[in-house]
Amino acid sequence: MKNSIRRLDSGRFFYMIVKEKEPEKSCDIVNEMKLSKRLQSVAEYIPPGALVADIGSDHAYLPCYAVLNHLASRAIAGEITDGPYLSAKQQVEKLDLSTLISVRKGDGLSVLEKGEAGAITIAGMGGALIAHILESGKTKLTGRERLILQPNIHAVHIREWLYQEGYELLDEVILEEDGKCYEILVAETGDRDTPYRDVPMAAGMLAGPFLLKERNEVFLRKWSQELKHTEQIYEQISRSAKDENHEKLAELKERISLLKEVIGHA
Repeated sequence: MKNSIRRLDSGRFFYMIVKEKEPEKSCDIVNEMKLSKRLQSVAEYIPPGALVADIGSDHAYLPCYAVLNHLASRAIAGEITDGPYLSAKQQVEKLDLSTLISVRKGDGLSVLEKGEAGAITIAGMGGALIAHILESGKTKLTGRERLILQPNIHAVHIREWLYQEGYELLDEVILEEDGKCYEILVAETGDRDTPYRDVPMAAGMLAGPFLLKERNEVFLRKWSQELKHTEQIYEQISRSAKDENHEKLAELKERISLLKEVIGHA
C-alpha cells in the first residue's frame, strides 16, 4: 500500500491511497461490482481514513468500494426508499462489511449526526436536487467535511449553493461515460472567491471555473451541443411574431451569448 499525492488547482494537496497489486479476495469482489468510471473518480477524492457518508447510495457500491480499497476507514450508506435501502443492506452483508458500513434509511443528510462524516458524497442526481439536499440538511454540516458532488445535470445549482454558503471549490472533473457527460465538484469551507478570480463569474458558475480553464474535449463537446440546441430553440421561437415571445427570445439571446463565452474562453 502506498500514498499518492494529487495536486488541486487551488494549490491545495491531498493524499490518495493507491492499491498495489495484491491477490486479495476483496479486489476480486470489487472488480465484480463493476463500479462506474464516474463513481471511481468520486471515490478518489475521499480523504484517506475518513468516514464517508454516501447519500442516495443505491446498492452501496461506492461505500463498499471505498472501504475495500482502504480509501475510507468506515462508511455510511443513506437511502430514502425501501428498495434501494434493502439493496444496500444486502450488498454490505454479502461483502461482510456490516461492522464498517452502516446502512441507514432517511431523507438526505437526516441519516447523519452532526460532524459524524469527514466526507459526504452525493452522486447520480440532478444538480437542483443535490443543492436541495444540502440546503435541507445543512444543520448537519460543521464546515469541516469535504463535499464530493456528482450531478448528472445542472451543476450550476450546486456551484451557486456552495458559493452562497461559503464553500470553496477545490477541484472539478468532467468525464464522459456511456455517451453521457458527468461533472464532479469537490468543495470544502474556505475562500469562496478563489476559484472564480481568473474567470468571468457567470461563465464560471455555469460551466465550472476549473473546467473553464482546462476546456478539455469533453467540456467543449458538451457546451457546443448545448449552444447548438439553444440556437435551434431561438430560431423556432423567432419565427413567431407573438408579443409574449419577446421576453423568451431575450432570455435565449442572453443564454447564447453566455454559452459562446464559455466555449471561447481561453
